[in-house]
Order: sequence, then structure tokens, then C-alpha cells
Amino acid sequence: MGRRVNVIGVGMVPFSKPGQSEDYHVMAAKAGRLALEDAGVPFAEVEQAYAGYVYGDSTCGQRAIYEIGMTGIPVFNVNNNCSTGSTALMLARQAVAGGMAECVLVVGFEKMERGALGTKWDDRASVVDHHVDLMNRVQGFTNAPPTAQMFGGAGREYRWRHGTKRETFAKIASKARDHASRNPFALFRERLSVEEVMASPEVFDPLTRFQCCPPTCGAAAAVLASEEFAARHGIVDPVYIAAQAMTTDRPAAFGEDSMIKMVGFDMTREAAQKVYEAAGVGPGDVDVAELHDCFTANELLTYEGLGFCGEGEAERFIWDEDNTYGGKVVTNPSGGLLSKGHPLGATGLAQCTELVWQLRGTAGERQVEGARIALQHNLGLGGACVVTMYRR
Repeated sequence: MGRRVNVIGVGMVPFSKPGQSEDYHVMAAKAGRLALEDAGVPFAEVEQAYAGYVYGDSTCGQRAIYEIGMTGIPVFNVNNNCSTGSTALMLARQAVAGGMAECVLVVGFEKMERGALGTKWDDRASVVDHHVDLMNRVQGFTNAPPTAQMFGGAGREYRWRHGTKRETFAKIASKARDHASRNPFALFRERLSVEEVMASPEVFDPLTRFQCCPPTCGAAAAVLASEEFAARHGIVDPVYIAAQAMTTDRPAAFGEDSMIKMVGFDMTREAAQKVYEAAGVGPGDVDVAELHDCFTANELLTYEGLGFCGEGEAERFIWDEDNTYGGKVVTNPSGGLLSKGHPLGATGLAQCTELVWQLRGTAGERQVEGARIALQHNLGLGGACVVTMYRR
């Protein structure tokens, strides 16, 4: 099982639109320094560094880490599509849990371009060729970006199965904007009604423009440490990683002509079950969650994948407002990818940062009262899903 791993420091920079950010290494270094300052640990005591990003050259991690310091430590570059940040976090946790390091820095960053989730898809199509083939077989070709077709197609499949209203998906986006209005790190902080979400241009039914996450630039970081290291530095009662699991696709993802399976529902469910079993708690014990809402359809599916509600019950879960303050589990208090933004390599570390703040009770206006157990879900097509549970 290994040693307990604590998250002793976190940091992030406000996310921004493409063309309006600093260079990637500047953002990453700022986030890393903030995490080290939060931990009260000098960079000289960091033994390893993990850097997550999708768009960039093979040693962008060194370029970013060198801005913080050049101490000769190993720097590992990580790319796992949209789950990159959490993948880097998992590798760092394993290093500490396995006794290979006492203190590790993890940074995630991305400097994206406009349309990066659509027109740039061909640059990495070889990674997801199974997804594209299945999408064309099930949906047929349209002019919508491939990612919107995939997740929108999953939303259509869910609607056909359960008779779900299109407004239900829009209500998720409206909730995201409401949460983001309290988050100074979010890209889009203006509130939107369900009607305004529905009135935005259609991308791929049931998705409209405001139901799709925007390409974003940003960075976030975390410092992980052993119990012994934390104690030596006077860190008392830190947030710790109670359980973590990564899953990848099984044959059913491509063999059953199901868009829901293709976009990672089974990966989510399997990873969540492993985490609950390892932590000894269930979905009903979770107070707050940051989940991968790249599109509203994926958030709806993920409620069921994580066990927050039963199969076919997501619509009621949403309209009963069990996904927000006063409900069963507050999902994406940060505003999520839909409103906070989605700089691919940074997203997993940004989710980690938000949940650490929540468990510390320092999340300001968006604080979930009495939060003690937090769940993180980070999904990447290609594919990988990382689910992480934090406790304090």
C-alpha cells in the first residue's frame, strides 16, 4: 500500500484566453513557486519534478522547472491528453508512497491556440484513431469538431435511452457559471440562465456553444511529501491522498457501437470503484468533487459513473440540484472546465488545487461547508481516466 502521501502545497495562475497569456514556462514557474511558498519548502529540498503538458516539445518540463531552480534533480515530462495533469500527479504520488522521494513538485501547464480542440485534432489523431473510426460509424460525418461529436453523440445516446430533456444539459452549464462567478481564477465568471445557454449557437445536438469548454492557457502545481517530511517542516494535519486509480479502455469502448462507452464511461466507473474500495468509503460520503466537464454531456454521464446517482437518474439529480450547494455533493465549485477553462496539461493540477483549498476551508465565497472528503475525476480520450480521493 505504501506510505501516506500529503499535498502540502498548491498554487495556480488565473486562466486566460489564447493569445492573452504569458509564455508557458513563465506561467508554470509562477504556479510552481506559489505551491512551494504555500508549502513553506525551498526548491532545494525538492527531490523530483513532474511536468505535464500536451502541446510542446519533449523537454518543456525542464524549461519550466529551470525557471524555479537548477539543482540537477530528475524532471519527468508527462503527456496523457486531457488527463495529463492527474497522470503527473499519480506518478509523483507513487514516487513518494514507494519511498523513492520525500518531497516532489508537480506542475501542469498549457499555452493553447484558438480552436485547439477542433482544427488541431489531426495533429494527434493517431492517438485516438479508434475513437474517430467509431464516431464516423455511429454518427456519420459533420462539420462539428470531433470532440464535440464524440461527447455530443454520447449525450444523444443518453437522451435516446432515457428521454432526457435538452434543457437538462443546459442546466449543468448554468450551474457551472454560477459557481465560477465566485472564483477569481475562472475564465468565464458571468452568470448564464438555462435559456441563455440554450440560445447560444448549436455545436452538435444536444450541445450548444456554452456547453463546450474553451481552449485555455494556464498553469497549476502541487507539492507532495511524506508524513516524515511534513512533520519535520511543522506541517500539521495536511490534506492527503486517500486513494487514487487510473484506468484505460477495454475492448467494449470500441466494440459495442456506444458513444457513451467510447468517451470513457466505463473507465470512470472502474476507476471510481477502485478508489472507493481502497479508501473504504462510498460515493455518498463525498462532500465536494471536481469532475471532467469538458462538455455538459460528460458531466451528466460522470454523475452516474462516479456513483453519485443511479443509471438513468442523472436528470433528476440535476433538477433536484443535488450537484450544487445544499445538495448531495457540490460538483465543480471552481466552475469546472466549462467556466474555469481547460488548459489540458494544467487541468488535473487545477482540480487538485481547488479541492485542497476546499478541504482546508480556504476557498472563500465558494467554500463547501464542512468538506472533509473530496473526489477528483480527470479524463483523457485515447484513453485514460484518473480518479483521486483527498481527505483531511
